[in-house]
Amino acid sequence: MRRRPDTGLLRAPGRHRLNRGGDRAANHALHTIVLCRLRWDDRTRTYMQRRTQQGLSKKDIMRCLKRHVAREVYRVLMRSLDHRTTTRQTIQSDLTEAA
Repeated sequence: MRRRPDTGLLRAPGRHRLNRGGDRAANHALHTIVLCRLRWDDRTRTYMQRRTQQGLSKKDIMRCLKRHVAREVYRVLMRSLDHRTTTRQTIQSDLTEAA
């Protein structure tokens, strides 16, 4: 681990910290989705086991899962914006599909 020159905090080599700013509510929602998937979704549990066997920590696996969920939600939101004539019911079903 090396010290960051600007803050003196330790960080793992090869990992760049992204901007911690942003929408806290959205980050919380992503975290909640990942926790629910880990508890109820077999595919996510299998992914967790596989990545654990590869030597990743739980924190790293959660980071990967959040990134994946964020991409899914973004795709659904962009698709719903493309269809400006969609009804509220269609948008809700799209978000349910992403979750």
